[in-house]
Amino acid sequence: MARAELARFLRDRREGLRPEEVGLHAGPRRRTPGLRREEVADLARMSVDYYVRLEQARGPRPSPRILTSMADALRLSPPERTHLFRLAGVPPEPPAGPPRHVRPYVAGLLHRMPETAVVVTAATYDVIAWNPLAEALLGDLRGQPNLARRRFLLRDEVMTSGHEEFGDYAVARLRAAADRYPHDPGLAALLAELRAGSAEFSQIWATNPVRAPGHRTKTMAHPDFGRLHIDCDVLAVPEDDQQVVFMTAEPDTPTARALHHLAARLS
Repeated sequence: MARAELARFLRDRREGLRPEEVGLHAGPRRRTPGLRREEVADLARMSVDYYVRLEQARGPRPSPRILTSMADALRLSPPERTHLFRLAGVPPEPPAGPPRHVRPYVAGLLHRMPETAVVVTAATYDVIAWNPLAEALLGDLRGQPNLARRRFLLRDEVMTSGHEEFGDYAVARLRAAADRYPHDPGLAALLAELRAGSAEFSQIWATNPVRAPGHRTKTMAHPDFGRLHIDCDVLAVPEDDQQVVFMTAEPDTPTARALHHLAARLS
């Protein structure tokens, strides 16, 4: 175990974490930067003495349970959790499941571009956040928020072209999610449902497609504006294993004018 590196990592993370980020009140007399050691120990449900010894590079090798508690207390991202385990010389535990919390700066993107439809998807292809224009394009996202299920089981009637390419992207991302979250029951149930209900999904899965997020073009059928040619661009949020999908149109085209009218209707 790299005790000195582990101690430095814990100290730096504690001092860089604001009390309000963990639900604590800073108070007017706080002089310590970040959290106090006793606050981290309390959040991690361990003794103050044990935590102090870890920060002073004097403690024994922490168990996986202790490391998980400290990672939760210090609000570590998935890469930081893996780094913590490696510093302690303990094999990283697979995360329980894909993160579904959308960070404030990501949520803010949804409403900064009123004529751009935006969705945020988790690693399972559940749409976990969206703006009104996205729902106007894609239909009811509350009742059926999973894009892979819509693609393979419902044969989403909104999209008239781009199905095949999206199928490969969806399977590649779901295979990667299955490797990262082997114990997530929701993901396991989704994959079982897709295999049972879609021979196409099983066929694509067997080919093990390799796809990376990027630019795609789709044609969608809208009940009021007819066929819309939509450009889709993906911004990855690697710390949360999420993707932000921006749906736009080429300027001065019928689709751009349709998006303008839709956005005006929603404002």
